[in-house]
Amino acid sequence: MDLADNPALEDYSLRYAPSTFRSWTPWMIVMSCLAGLSAMAGYALNAAFVNEFGFGNSVLGFAVAMVITLPLMLAAAYAIARKHIDIDLLTRGAGFGYLGSTLTSLVYATYTLIFLAYEGAIMAQAVTAISGLDIHLSYVVVAVVMIPLTVYGMTFSSKFQAWTWPIWVVLIGIAIWSAATAPHPLDNMVQSHVDGGGVVTVTLLAVFTIAAAQLAVAAQIGEQGDYLRLISDPVPGRTGRWRLAVFFGGPGVALFGMLIFFASTLLVGYAETRVSPERAAEPVELFTVVYERILGDHQAALVLAVVLVLLSQVKINIMNTYSGSLSWSNFFSRILHRHPGRAVWVFLQVGLSLVLMELDIYHNIITVLAWYANIGIAWIAAVASDLVINKRLLKVSPPQVEFRRAHLFNVNPVGFGSMVVAGVVSMAAYYGAFGATAAALSPFIALVIALVLPPVLAVATRGRWYIARGSDLPADGELPCAVCHGSYDVSDMATCPFHEGTICSLCCSIEATCKDGCKPSPWRPVGAGEPVLLGLPVRVRAAAEETA
Repeated sequence: MDLADNPALEDYSLRYAPSTFRSWTPWMIVMSCLAGLSAMAGYALNAAFVNEFGFGNSVLGFAVAMVITLPLMLAAAYAIARKHIDIDLLTRGAGFGYLGSTLTSLVYATYTLIFLAYEGAIMAQAVTAISGLDIHLSYVVVAVVMIPLTVYGMTFSSKFQAWTWPIWVVLIGIAIWSAATAPHPLDNMVQSHVDGGGVVTVTLLAVFTIAAAQLAVAAQIGEQGDYLRLISDPVPGRTGRWRLAVFFGGPGVALFGMLIFFASTLLVGYAETRVSPERAAEPVELFTVVYERILGDHQAALVLAVVLVLLSQVKINIMNTYSGSLSWSNFFSRILHRHPGRAVWVFLQVGLSLVLMELDIYHNIITVLAWYANIGIAWIAAVASDLVINKRLLKVSPPQVEFRRAHLFNVNPVGFGSMVVAGVVSMAAYYGAFGATAAALSPFIALVIALVLPPVLAVATRGRWYIARGSDLPADGELPCAVCHGSYDVSDMATCPFHEGTICSLCCSIEATCKDGCKPSPWRPVGAGEPVLLGLPVRVRAAAEETA
């Protein structure tokens, strides 16, 4: 059986998600999107930042990062929810081109992989704590268990996330209440173990160094988007609820991240009065100490802590594994011209995460994120710049977001060029080419370049690299695919002279022999208003027939 033909496994990966599949309510989608809030990575990372830079620097750094990433995520979230396509398909039409977005698929896959491995390492700590199993064997256990939980995609994920939220809220609520009712809870939060304790002086460099590392979180909108693409269309007269659902399911996670910061510093602050900062930074140790204050029994507290950590990590790693499988699907379909099915890439995602766990990503996560932030923010900022500045404000790019290979040039210099330039310059800064300060703030260099350069390049190229050809297909309905013989929404279809009919976007993506004969030379883009026949500009259609 071809896994790609199983709708329960595929979730319309690489495709437009039709209304017939989008049966979940907006708030069911939000419940799935908010799985990121359960991540124990926040507790461990926040503890690391506070212990290195102090509470004042950390809270301001996180706030700066939130203010910057929220509008970037907002632009992508609403585009994904309206167009019902994932972040990879959105990137294609937001200035990158069909093959240009292949690079961002790899960037996105890397993001999901980093956090799948990091969260998995935390999960493995809990398994080892309760079972005594060697940590390296625990890595294998927590990796393998994600396969059956993720293969069935949204069909299983939506139910699991909804059913487990009440349990998680109760468990985390008990922990917060325990730390909040301990003696001097606020003092515990703001005191730091930096340089022996006390309140650390707030400095601009420290604040922006923390914010720079946190800019990597902007790539989280990709994972949110993998669920937001499945949201139902807004009901007339109730668009306000739909907008709220998209906001809280997408960029709203940045706001909730600030709540997690205060909750984690409260918990860690109390735990550090009982154990060393190193132990308090490990979630299973952290919650064992917190629960022990209420239960008065170490073993009972350990069991409760393990239940919370395992539940939290399964929730977030379902998202990390699912999103990773989608991004690998996008990447390899364009590289190999094959799509064996999204479920196949679940195994790759899990296998690579196991390698990273064995390489001890847990103790190197801050370094990894500081490096990744340069590339991740360049990608998301370039997409947001095109969606907001180029399409809405300056109107120098087409208003539609085109994702079909048949209608796109392979590379659009506007988004792709901006990301490459921003990434190269910021990575040079990261490695010290422009001094120590620029090295610490290199993601901000990527951010500024990726925001400013797209409109400059769009004006310089007159927006002629976005759309390779027009279309004469009807506005709605379904059409048959001449290759796979399935019927798909017209939004997912294109006319194909090579196969002499209409073709779905997936079959078009994996077609390796047509040599893009349906499109003009990239050096002679289609002009606005050029006559179209069978989805092709007249001159392109004539050339194709002549070649045949």
